[in-house]
Amino acid sequence: MKASKLAVLSLAVTLAMILSFVESQIPAMVAIPGVKVGLANIAVVFMLYKLGWKYAAVVSLIRVFLVGLLFGNGVSLLYSIAGAVVSFVSMVLLKRCKVFSYVAVSVCGGVMHNMGQIAMACFVMGTTVLKYYIPFLLFSGTLAGIVIGLLAAVMVKRVELRD
Repeated sequence: MKASKLAVLSLAVTLAMILSFVESQIPAMVAIPGVKVGLANIAVVFMLYKLGWKYAAVVSLIRVFLVGLLFGNGVSLLYSIAGAVVSFVSMVLLKRCKVFSYVAVSVCGGVMHNMGQIAMACFVMGTTVLKYYIPFLLFSGTLAGIVIGLLAAVMVKRVELRD
């Protein structure tokens, strides 16, 4: 790996960590547990488009583990991993189609993150009653995905990487 790519990777992980921390300090704006914008995904979407899925995967996984260790607990780490993996795989697949915009890819990631977390919560809690959260999480994931997609698109277009 070239030093320039390592530096960009390090900056993206740092940005994701900072955005995760900032978001953790913002009081919940809705009464539904777990609804967040997912600001850290700006760094993941940026890396997905600028350096490819491998670099984006590293940013996503390092961020999830570090945030889980620093700000969460074992259960929140499980939910985060489930959401991040499902979200990431769906974004990579949609991006590969080459017909979807940054926003569409990000919306898919936001919605699928919520679905991954609900699936993990149902598994951990041994119940399917959480399925009633799905309509709210589809809505919040779509809104968050739009915001993250727009912000990531601006970054991708404005930030130039050098080899």
